[in-house]
Amino acid sequence: MTKKYNSIKITALIDLFYSFISFMKKEIHPEFYNDCKVTCACGNTFTTGSTMKEIRVELCNQCHPFYTGKQKFVDTARRVEKFQERFGKKEAAASSRKGKKAKKAAIVAKKKTTKTKKEA
Repeated sequence: MTKKYNSIKITALIDLFYSFISFMKKEIHPEFYNDCKVTCACGNTFTTGSTMKEIRVELCNQCHPFYTGKQKFVDTARRVEKFQERFGKKEAAASSRKGKKAKKAAIVAKKKTTKTKKEA
């Protein structure tokens, strides 16, 4: 008797499920393409499922630095190059500057020369 009760319960649940499906709005879901073509900037292509027919990406598993082990700057707004230019300017300016000890020595030397000129 329990088997019959369980089968009746299951069929009732299935009927309830299908009644909810009929209440779903029609034509609100995008079309799904099983043969979506994905193209990477490096030239690698593969197919996958998506709501778009064609996808263009900048990185894939063939060219991503994490998978290849090669360092590659991925920068569309030139942020890395701008930072390197600014950093290079700062290094050039720092190399032309004198250090604190050199500045202090120059000041002391200048004071000595002014004292000797006053005494003379």
